Amino acid sequence: MNEPDRIREALETAETVAVVGCSPDPARASYTIARYLLSQGYRVVPVNPSHEELLGQRCYPSLSDIPAAIRVDIVDVFRRSEHVAGIASETIARGVPFIFLQKGVIDPEAARKLEEAGVGVAMDRCILVEHERHGIAPKSRNAVPKGGVPSLSR
Repeated sequence: MNEPDRIREALETAETVAVVGCSPDPARASYTIARYLLSQGYRVVPVNPSHEELLGQRCYPSLSDIPAAIRVDIVDVFRRSEHVAGIASETIARGVPFIFLQKGVIDPEAARKLEEAGVGVAMDRCILVEHERHGIAPKSRNAVPKGGVPSLSR
C-alpha cells in the first residue's frame, strides 16, 4: 500500500479513471480533480447516482453500472470511509488494477482485501498531488502532434 513505484506506474499507464463521488460543484475537490485529470488526457468516468452527466462526461450510478466495454484503470474514491468496503468489492469484481482512496478516506480492512485481490492501493492520498509529485506527463491523446495540426489542403 502507498508504494511510490506502483503509484507512478498506475498513473503512467492508466487511460481511464472512474471518479466515485464526483460532484457537480466546482468548489468540491472531486470536481476539481476530475477536471484536472481530464486536462491531463485521462478519460474520466464520473460515478454519482444523482447525475446523468458531469464535466461533459456520461455519469453512472455505481462502478457496477459502467458498461464492461469501458476499461477502468484506476478508481478514485471521494466517499466517506464507511462506503469504501462496497466500492472495494465493485473494484475487485471489475478487475480494476488500482484504487486511490483520497485524503481522509481510510479503511485498512478494505485496503487489505483489495491488496489480497491484487489491486494496488493508495490510501489517504490525493491523485492530483501524486500525479504532480511524480511528474507524470500529460497523456498524448490531448497533445498536438509535432509540426502542429496537419493541413487538409494539398
